Amino acid sequence: MTLDRRSLLVSGGALVGGALASRADAQIPAGIDGSKSAALFLKDDDGLAPASYDRLPLEWHQARAKALQAHLVENGFAGVWLSDPMNMIYFTGLFFTTTERPFSVFLPADRLATIWFNPGLDRDLVKSWWATESDYYFDFQHADGAFPNEGKVQQGEKVDLFEWVLKGLKKRGYDGKRIATDKDLSARQLSKAGTVFLKETKFDSIAEHCEKLRMVKSPEELALWRRAYRVFDETHAFARDLLLAKGTDLTDYELAMTAQEFGMGRLMAGIKRDGRPHTAVGIDLGVGVRCGVGTAYPHPNQMHYNRIQKGQALQIAGGVAIAGCGGELYRAYLLAPWTDHQKKVWTVARDCCLMQKDLSRAGVACSTVAYQVHGHQVKEGMQNYIYHRPAHGMGMEGHQPPYLALGDYTMLEPGMIFSVEPGLYDPANGFGVNFSDGFVVQAGDKASLQMSRLPWSEEWCLVKL
Repeated sequence: MTLDRRSLLVSGGALVGGALASRADAQIPAGIDGSKSAALFLKDDDGLAPASYDRLPLEWHQARAKALQAHLVENGFAGVWLSDPMNMIYFTGLFFTTTERPFSVFLPADRLATIWFNPGLDRDLVKSWWATESDYYFDFQHADGAFPNEGKVQQGEKVDLFEWVLKGLKKRGYDGKRIATDKDLSARQLSKAGTVFLKETKFDSIAEHCEKLRMVKSPEELALWRRAYRVFDETHAFARDLLLAKGTDLTDYELAMTAQEFGMGRLMAGIKRDGRPHTAVGIDLGVGVRCGVGTAYPHPNQMHYNRIQKGQALQIAGGVAIAGCGGELYRAYLLAPWTDHQKKVWTVARDCCLMQKDLSRAGVACSTVAYQVHGHQVKEGMQNYIYHRPAHGMGMEGHQPPYLALGDYTMLEPGMIFSVEPGLYDPANGFGVNFSDGFVVQAGDKASLQMSRLPWSEEWCLVKL
């Protein structure tokens, strides 16, 4: 269960961190060099080197478009109309902001090209990227013939923008063809298409195939994921150092915002940018911290602004991405003095993470991994504290299929990445334990590769303030 990346990027967070850092007695770690926590990192010896590039090149995205084209040709499609933002970014490389404004792209099956249908405010982004052709409307809601940017100010009839795209495809010769989509069209939309196209025109969703292509990460993606995680490793080390240094002088909010400011500074220091489009894209780094009873619920709905206290459970969590590549990283802490019960729950949750790493191998069904993990939880008497599946697949959107869930029988393939969340929660006693990381399925009969360098040890997570 990932934290929503947007919710983590709290407005004004840097100001809070800066204010805390300016205190005369703060004694906040200045950086990662000499960090007590960084000294505990796991060895970086798995052969996956962090990328040196800031984003995947256009040629990479075009190669993925070609892979999609092969599926289109094989199944008799004339092209695919993409409207899911994740698919549009993946197959074209154009990062954009999603709003209520319809934004889509058509990829022909017979040539490497993009035909964009976009709002006017994004016309410069589109034309300065990979745009073979483009049609734009002024804004939502669009009035027929109204383009103030062209000096045409008028109150025309409101344009049906779904129909507008259909007409754009028709004028390009796709009437009577078989057209793929990445969403199931509604009955209303199909009826509308019937008024624009010949009845021989067919629309069929290939959403599952698009999703499958995005589920298996390429070596180039994995290298960029690793680069993002290396920054988040340092962010977690900074947060742990700060926790050890300031402890009960902090609120969970202050700890989160100060760590986030540090992490974002570390991340952006390595990104080449000039303020113009298509650089520094898909950047995300957010830190969330909760302590005490807030840890006892998988998805708590209250604001976390609580004084850190001894005897509590504490979670340092968050997500990171560079050009959309990256995932979540959590560690669950117990602050001394802890009870035997807290220690038992923490240990079972931790051990299940290590089980997931070993069990998640190519050719194994997702359901099998979930079955083994849940079986261990129940064997250890944790059934009352189980609230969710052990893990979800991770992609640009956060949660992504497949899922390590009892009802998901997808076979694991090399390149799939999963969160690590066999969490346990005890609301009655006001605490919970939930880790996460990124585990990558490897080729052959090898255990998963861990994206972070954070240990799962008692030394890291069981701390005395």
